[in-house]
Amino acid sequence: MILSHLAIQCADLDASAQFYDRVLATVGGRRVLELGPAIGYGDQAPDFWIGTRQTGEGFRETHFAFAAPDRAAVHAFHEAALAAGAEVLHEPRLWTEYTPTYYAVFVRDPDGNNVEAVTFAD
Repeated sequence: MILSHLAIQCADLDASAQFYDRVLATVGGRRVLELGPAIGYGDQAPDFWIGTRQTGEGFRETHFAFAAPDRAAVHAFHEAALAAGAEVLHEPRLWTEYTPTYYAVFVRDPDGNNVEAVTFAD
């Protein structure tokens, strides 16, 4: 694994925390640590962090993908995102242009980021 951890800044930390609490539970993630204005998610140790916006002006979209164990988890992520009020960019489907078993859904988080849940399982 090349990625150790990822952190994003959020305009509304509470709204983002509610979103990520819901969607990450579907792929095995949960809140594992809170440090001041930052919340760390993971399955054991925090590898995805959200925190209050502290730098920069304006917004530039970020894209990141969470690994799902199977297609059912991709669908659960989709349903949780809908329940949290997310905009769906692409419904769950097979993306054979990437790989023959790339199955994913893409949604917008409360800050406008392009968030994906993906599995390579059949």
